[in-house]
Amino acid sequence: MDRKLLDILCCPTTKQPLALLGAPELAAVNRAIAAGAVVRADGSPQAAPLSEALVTHDRRTVYRIEDGIPVLLADEALAVSQISDFPR
Repeated sequence: MDRKLLDILCCPTTKQPLALLGAPELAAVNRAIAAGAVVRADGSPQAAPLSEALVTHDRRTVYRIEDGIPVLLADEALAVSQISDFPR
């Protein structure tokens, strides 16, 4: 992801800055998705694993990146509280 773009992105709900999700965090999210334990904010299941994602500064919300484009829709956010082994 382009650093200039990352510097201006923020969470649409809390307005917190976003950072790229690291490999250990991404692996934890994908394990939870594979187990069927992750739903989006709108209640729909997140079935597909993530190849890239962004996380809010407080590490409570994850937004997926698809084909290099951040999906910053509040209804499609993933709450980290659903992921039991998410690194803190």
